[in-house]
Order: sequence, then C-alpha cells, then structure tokens
Amino acid sequence: MTVRVLALTCGWLTAPAGTFLADEPGELRVPVPAFLIEHPRGRVLFDSGMHPDLQTDARARIGWLADYFRPTYQAGEDVAGRLTALGIDPASIRMLINSHLHFDHTGGNALLPNAELVVQRDEWEAGRDADLQAQNAYDPKDYDTGQPVRLVDGEHDVFGDGSVVCVPTFGHTPGHQSLRVRTPAGEVVLTSDACYLRRTLEELRLPPIVHDRGAMLASIARLRALRDAGARLVFGHDPGAWTSVPQAPACLV
Repeated sequence: MTVRVLALTCGWLTAPAGTFLADEPGELRVPVPAFLIEHPRGRVLFDSGMHPDLQTDARARIGWLADYFRPTYQAGEDVAGRLTALGIDPASIRMLINSHLHFDHTGGNALLPNAELVVQRDEWEAGRDADLQAQNAYDPKDYDTGQPVRLVDGEHDVFGDGSVVCVPTFGHTPGHQSLRVRTPAGEVVLTSDACYLRRTLEELRLPPIVHDRGAMLASIARLRALRDAGARLVFGHDPGAWTSVPQAPACLV
C-alpha cells in the first residue's frame, strides 16, 4: 500500500464571514473536514470533526458558541459514520492527530476509542489550563476522552520515513499544527485553521480573534513557502476550494 489521503466532510457550519476574515460582511457556510491517511503501517486520522450531539442540539453541546456557529450536520456525517461507510471500523483506528483542540476538530475524538492522540505539547497544556481554556473556547469533554496522548514538540515525523509529518503552525491557538503528507502523486499540506481560506493566504487577512497574530503570520509564511516549493495546500474551512477536493472513497492525492 502506498500513502494515500482521503477527505471526509463531517458537516458544515454557518457563521459570520467576519469570523474568518476580519471585517468581511455577510455569512459564510464552511465545511468541517477530517482526513484519513492510509500508510503501509496503518491508518491515521487528522482531526475528528464535531460531536454527533450537534446534529440534534448544538446549544446543549457547545453553549454560547452555537450563537455564532450554526451546524448543518446529519446522522452519518460524523467521523465514525464516514469511516463506517468506507467499511472501516472506527475502533480500528490507532492514531488520531489533532491539529488543535476546538470543538469542530476534536468533537469526534470519543468515537475513536482506541486511537492514540498526537497533539503538540503547548496545545495540550493550554487545553488543561483553566484560563487558556476560557480564552481559546476549549472544552475538555471534546478532547480529554481517556485515550493515551503522545505530546510532541515542534515538527514530528509520525512514521519515521518523512511521509507524514506534523508541522507546527502556532498562532491560531497556542500549539496548532498542520500536517504534511508525501504521496507518490505529490505532497499535500493540510493546513487546518492555520489558514482558514485561500484568501487568508493571499491577502494575509487574519480572523479578528487569534491567540498570537505574529505567530500566525509566521505560520502562514511557512505555508506559503511549502506551496511555493510545490505542495498542494488544503485550507481549513474554504467552501470554494473544498468543491475541488475529491471526497472519500476517491483519493485526494
């Protein structure tokens, strides 16, 4: 088996466009992605989408955040449902890389009970600090779900062969990470929320609320350099770009 990347759409969120680009008018309906990476040594998930409770009562699950993020999210669209539709038992997934700890990236963690979490140390520590939980809208019930946790510091080569590498892209949150995947068809970088939209990269327009603006701009510069070196970037929540992303069971690359 060669390395492959498969894209999973785990629902959609509608929010003020200014949540994603400062001062942008109107609303934006954005995808909630997760990604399945198939490697000769096993399957890895990058992010886990939203908790299934958001399919029925978003406010009960995420509280005040439901005032800003309105889900369009049906039964079977959670990460476990997407895997099951591919003939994959969610319990068979042994590794889950979380880009960061927000509800739309870790809400499905509990659906993967046997997966080891791979998280940047700075992110995990922020997620266990009461003050930083409040500042960054973290909720431990999403991510502190009993699985073993592997804390990494900076760049991390998941399989030791350079094919799947966690890339630190701090700024959106204290320990955000993106994922670089090298396949026979080329290199892809899953930016997650280090770069919400193509326009974020092109215009350097950040969201109005970020943990560290300077760090986020430096992360975007790193992503630009990877793009200029030939990598394909898959942005965190870009509805326009997402229309050109093949969905599983088709291969992204």
